[in-house]
Amino acid sequence: MSYQNISAQLTETDLQDIQAALETIETKLPFLVHLTVEERRKLFKMGNKSLAFVSNSLTAAQANPDILPASFDLDEFRSDYHLATTLTEVHFRLQQLTEKVDDTLMAVSSEAMNSSLTVYDYVKTAAKKTPGLKAIADQLGDRFKASRSKAAKEVSVS
Repeated sequence: MSYQNISAQLTETDLQDIQAALETIETKLPFLVHLTVEERRKLFKMGNKSLAFVSNSLTAAQANPDILPASFDLDEFRSDYHLATTLTEVHFRLQQLTEKVDDTLMAVSSEAMNSSLTVYDYVKTAAKKTPGLKAIADQLGDRFKASRSKAAKEVSVS
């Protein structure tokens, strides 16, 4: 579906349901880990080519268990492979959902910002003739002061 103006709401009940669903996901994945940057750097990354390699290695190991040392845990290898393929499916679905949430957040935030800019323009115009609006216009204008100051400094440095 192509993007159009978003007009939706999440009720408190909806939000609670979503948070409960996320908690359920976390509960179903109690083995998840958090790796440090250094740990991530040191680990093998398994892409599509590596997935085929691991699958073929597992097939070879299962067909020829006698060539493996007694210390090699074939059941653990099989379990790791199956968990990796299953988590790949979960990861794919979560990535799709995250991308949709990111895009929707960006779109609705832009809509809110556009509306805010319209209100700001009206407040600035009305503040010239309506008592009490000058302070509100100044407060709304604070959003742009830092970026104007930064832009002015960059121009003067150039």
